[in-house]
Amino acid sequence: MTLLQSNPNQLALQIETHHEDMIHDAQMDFYGKRLATCSSDKTVKVFDIIDPSAVEPKYRLVDTLRGHDGPVWQVSWAHPKFGSILASCSYDGKIFVWRDNSTNNPSSNQTQSTWEKIKEHTLHSASVNSISWAPHEYGPILACASSDGKVSVLSFKDDGTWDAPLFIAHPIGCNAVSWAPFGLPGSITSPTGSQPTLSDQQKFATGGCDGLIKIWSLNPATQTWELAETLEGGHSDWVRDVAYSPSIGLARTYLASAGQDQVVNVWTQDGPNAPWKQHLLDPSGNDQGKFNQPVWRVSWSIGGNVLAVTAGDGKVTLWKENLKGRWECVSEMQE
Repeated sequence: MTLLQSNPNQLALQIETHHEDMIHDAQMDFYGKRLATCSSDKTVKVFDIIDPSAVEPKYRLVDTLRGHDGPVWQVSWAHPKFGSILASCSYDGKIFVWRDNSTNNPSSNQTQSTWEKIKEHTLHSASVNSISWAPHEYGPILACASSDGKVSVLSFKDDGTWDAPLFIAHPIGCNAVSWAPFGLPGSITSPTGSQPTLSDQQKFATGGCDGLIKIWSLNPATQTWELAETLEGGHSDWVRDVAYSPSIGLARTYLASAGQDQVVNVWTQDGPNAPWKQHLLDPSGNDQGKFNQPVWRVSWSIGGNVLAVTAGDGKVTLWKENLKGRWECVSEMQE
């Protein structure tokens, strides 16, 4: 079962997914009109959210996508400029890219399956734990993190071919990947002459079983991915998730990390060459800034100023930065 709430005035929409095992991820598309879920039952389900702005929105199952041979850990929607595209990754070491070929209105009563698998990536030798689409300005590019310690970057070309370079990111296993947003913080008001080139901007972060967060950048001369920075000392156990915040309207870069050590950090950077600063989230009533259970997922709001934290105790907490630069829990949800 999945809970969905688009704005504070809505009742939480409870979706009975009919997955036969644990749900690992649930992601809304760009417009908030479709929901994709994935589960240990080896399937991905796609739902239409009917009238998502209503006080009591409704939903319907569009399709169940099958093909993975193991638990499906994560799903990720591509930007709509590339069509209705969804990627999924699994314990079976595979990444599937799915496309909806329907030309009908999503609110119609069409029930025939319209989704098809258009790409299958099988270069990893172990579980693929995380996937992330690049900002659409770079084109259709998908980064994938695997337990084999490698990251692959799939670049889809207009002629139907694709490149998939692999490199070792965390030798004992890579758990998470997240792209840095396009442009610099505050770029809306910065002079255009100060903007870097597209290649200079391409970066993503990874989190691994070594307790490290690594930031990778594309070398424009060699078109290879190189280690730009390593954030150490934030975690004493596996890094379970990393998430860059959207940069629009924000004065600095924000990167959140969550760990098996029950710790969540928010890392900030005031400029491209400035040092990263670590900010530890401190849950009320806990010592040493630790949550009650390992933290599995961190996710930013669209505006980039609210961080959602999901821990192993089933709680989701929302955090905001106050005027003094400290992070405070502003809401808690628990079913």
